[in-house]
Amino acid sequence: MQPGRMLAHYRIEQKIGQGGMGEVFRSRDTRLERDVALKFLPPEFAADAERLARFRNEAKVLASLNHANIAAIYGIEESEGQIFLAMEYVGGEEVAARLARGTLDMDEVLELVRQLAEGLEAAHERGIVHRDLKPANLKITPEGQLKILDFGLARAFVEDAGESGDLLDSPTLTAALTQKGVILGTAAYMSPEQARGRRVDERTDIWAFGAILFEMLTGDRLFQGETVSDIVAAVLRADLDFTSLPAGTPEGVRRLLTRCLERDPRRRLRDLGEARVRLERWRDAPDSSHEAAGLSGMHFASSRSRSAWLPWAVAAVAVCAAAYLA
Repeated sequence: MQPGRMLAHYRIEQKIGQGGMGEVFRSRDTRLERDVALKFLPPEFAADAERLARFRNEAKVLASLNHANIAAIYGIEESEGQIFLAMEYVGGEEVAARLARGTLDMDEVLELVRQLAEGLEAAHERGIVHRDLKPANLKITPEGQLKILDFGLARAFVEDAGESGDLLDSPTLTAALTQKGVILGTAAYMSPEQARGRRVDERTDIWAFGAILFEMLTGDRLFQGETVSDIVAAVLRADLDFTSLPAGTPEGVRRLLTRCLERDPRRRLRDLGEARVRLERWRDAPDSSHEAAGLSGMHFASSRSRSAWLPWAVAAVAVCAAAYLA
């Protein structure tokens, strides 16, 4: 796609990305006089009438998302045989690129993941799951705002795998099958159920949220390997090693990581709204992030101590009552 080419009322300006789900160009909407990002669908995808129809339906749902931390989808367009998505253009730096330059300080990490949780919470309330969360799909604008890119596009490109158990049926791997680097990057953030090719819900985003939080804190991926198989095996079975977390990581943050990275989705954190509330409390009262586990432990200890002496108290009252009646 040559710079300067016009498609409908969009003027192509610069290629800014390429992946398994198509090429992306920064373009100019000459009607509304604004910059946009155009994502062109792969030719083999556009030629599949059934997949294209499903994609159009999904695009309508995704276009209804309206949140400050989610890059908006304006619509799906067709011109000169080209089918493409018109999306909000987000300036700034990808989180992946920012992490490549060095680790972030704790306050910056907690503020960014708070915004991430807020955007995900809003989408989940609409029944929309991202399915492909990773640092490369997150951008930090020059104003410090976090934006989630490509929301829900994995589902738009590939149907749910059901219970096939076939790894290649995983929405993320199939969508990025032609890009080895993309596969490696994506596999590191897959939930165990997604890696097994099973149906996923918002809990798969919660797992990825935890993996991204870990990487923001340490600068390293939690799950690594030389091949896709190695990474997937680590996601499914490797012990979670949090020893590389900074020494000053608050206990509350460690507990949040543990809750998000439960392999059994039934034991995982149920709602990112809960994470958002915690992060907002820690932002407003930083010391509370260090006290979170202690307070929980104190509550448990006091409850246990009450349960220990309660039978003796009941017995004492019974003896006194019997003596009185005698």
